Amino acid sequence: MALGLLGLVGCAGERPNNLGAREGILALCPSSPNCVSSQTENERHRIAPLAFSSDPNAAFTRLKGVLSGRSDTTIVDDLPDYLRVELRTMLFVDDGEFLLDRTNKVIHVRSASRLGYSDLGKNRSRLEEIRRQFLALE
Repeated sequence: MALGLLGLVGCAGERPNNLGAREGILALCPSSPNCVSSQTENERHRIAPLAFSSDPNAAFTRLKGVLSGRSDTTIVDDLPDYLRVELRTMLFVDDGEFLLDRTNKVIHVRSASRLGYSDLGKNRSRLEEIRRQFLALE
């Protein structure tokens, strides 16, 4: 039983220390296929940002509501124009980031697995689900 518990904890991995928006840019995706970002030109990793037409503050508040209402999501950092979340899938933890771009009326997104090579498309599908929830509330 102790080994099983140790295995569960080991799947979470450690929080990366390279996340956080720097001069309006989220961390780059690694070469592995377990990351998506709206700020990359690499088609393998590219995902569209969350677009909105309302007030930027209202849109970001709406996103926080969507994320707070999800049972698989924990908000780790809640800063002006930036959110960092942990996204859980059974035994694994992924790191998500959301960066408000007021000028272009979008919220840039990034989600990456902490461990492993492939995520079988989970980061992309989860962000698309968050997008649908976000747009449904506009």
